[in-house]
Amino acid sequence: MFLLILAYLGGLLTILSPCILPVLPFVFARSGEPFRRSGLPLLCGMALTFALVATLAAVGGGWVVQANQYGRWLAMALMAFFAITLLFPHLAERLTQPLVAAGDRLSRSAQRHDGSPSVRSSFVLGIATGLLWAPCAGPILGLILTGAALQGANIGTTLLLLAYAAGAATSLAGALLVGGKLFNAMKRNLGTGQWLRRGLGGAMLVGVGAIALGLDTGVLTRVSTVATSGIEQKLLDSLTAKNAPEQNGAMMAAVNSEAGQPAGSMMAMAAKTGAAERALPVEGTLPDLSGAVQWLNSAPLSAADLKGKVVLIDFWTYSCINCLRSLPYVNAWAQKYHDQGLVVIGVHAPEFAFERDIDNVRQAVAKLGIQYPVAIDNNYAIWRGFNNQYWPAHYFIDAQGRVRYHHFGEGDYEGSEQVIQQLLKEAGHQNVSGGMVSAQAQGVMQAADEAEVKSPETYLGYDRAENFASPGDQVADHSKNYAAPTQPALNQWGLDGQWTAHAEQVTLNQAPGQVVYRFHARDLHLVLGPGTDGKPVRFKVRIDGALPGANHGTDTNANGEGRVTEQRLYQLVRQAGDVGEHTFSIEFLDPGVQAYAFTFG
Repeated sequence: MFLLILAYLGGLLTILSPCILPVLPFVFARSGEPFRRSGLPLLCGMALTFALVATLAAVGGGWVVQANQYGRWLAMALMAFFAITLLFPHLAERLTQPLVAAGDRLSRSAQRHDGSPSVRSSFVLGIATGLLWAPCAGPILGLILTGAALQGANIGTTLLLLAYAAGAATSLAGALLVGGKLFNAMKRNLGTGQWLRRGLGGAMLVGVGAIALGLDTGVLTRVSTVATSGIEQKLLDSLTAKNAPEQNGAMMAAVNSEAGQPAGSMMAMAAKTGAAERALPVEGTLPDLSGAVQWLNSAPLSAADLKGKVVLIDFWTYSCINCLRSLPYVNAWAQKYHDQGLVVIGVHAPEFAFERDIDNVRQAVAKLGIQYPVAIDNNYAIWRGFNNQYWPAHYFIDAQGRVRYHHFGEGDYEGSEQVIQQLLKEAGHQNVSGGMVSAQAQGVMQAADEAEVKSPETYLGYDRAENFASPGDQVADHSKNYAAPTQPALNQWGLDGQWTAHAEQVTLNQAPGQVVYRFHARDLHLVLGPGTDGKPVRFKVRIDGALPGANHGTDTNANGEGRVTEQRLYQLVRQAGDVGEHTFSIEFLDPGVQAYAFTFG
């Protein structure tokens, strides 16, 4: 709401820019003319130019959605530049002088018509006004667009632009209604408007500096969100209530009403259903895939490109344990049926901010041996096209482009493979391979021991944290010295040492520091990342205060030692014998580590 108000005020302030003054007398001259022949064409011409300039700015900023961390730094540099132009009006005037001159010439040529203004001359005057208005709006509009680009093209961006346009339209409407009186008042208050613009520029510079210095990492971690509205949330709730999944144990992905991205405990647990015979009714058509910000292992694919092919869409994200455990089967199907007409497409829809980094996804795809096409769905465009709510989620599309089956979560791999075979046969492929793949999964990809999993996925960031047991609550976005709970109950956890709790994760400010969790499961995983400097962070794991020995995970040794070197899921415990309830602790020997979420198997 604050940003919307700021955008609206920015639109209002635009009329106080010196470069808009030359054309306003011509606009005022039309205030007494018929609206349909004068005011309406003028507004249409201005709207056309404003929309064109705004679109070009938005397209120019769209690369930020695809960029890695270096792109975000460049985006912040752009924000700083726009802020400087607000602080120093003469710099903005020099940069916008060519467009201003062109608009001034157009406005004067439009006035050389004798008699009452024609529709054409009013439209040309509107274009001239737009040419003047857009560059004068440049600094404020640039701040809005560049900041919004960090979150990707979304409803929030649209609302900001609408709010800005509404402010500008309010100013122009006042100019048309009040005429010369407003013009004289503007001249008197020009200095006030300039000081307001300078204040906005100074505030933006402070904000950019805070982000650059890491003083507000909560802002950066929130760039993984995609804005939505309350109306969307209500529609989504009603739709998901009507279309609840039939698979046992699949956990629905709630949607954060402020952020619009999947939130809450969203990683689907194993689903088990019999699959002797499958009825495959038409559930819909393959949605548009153009929303992907980038493709890996393939040129961009469209629904038209895939006609005649059987398609498996796999929604996943690379730190999701359930996605990783289903991946060996998806990989095996892609290899087994590739030459028989199956196309597997992995749609990577990120949960955490670091999963938006395309370089991180590219490295994960290589390490996991994924060779089929992967669509980077950072804006959740494809996710929304399927009305999807789960990780992992598999959608099966026939050769005519129709969705015929879906499966949420792990499990029922035999049934899913039978669907693939059935759809290939329907498509007319001969000699479709029979039998079922045998996926020999190791490490984190090994199937969970579901009978022993009595601990839920647990987020550490304050937005979704539950069962926090350190004395006192988490303090949002501020450093605090925490003490570990002495006797945590099952599924309770706590911090020890100096940490800062952010929306998505907790960050260790000074070493050493610990995270403690009382769990019951064979496997314990923790999503971790190094500090902002990227330096590895050493850690030591203990189970009930002792070294793990044979119960160590793939990312630790028998002495419990390991290092956080990249942003991903780390397997820290795999119990070799009988599974029981234990107190896990991980001590970090270096500062800066970021801890996101526990998962179990």
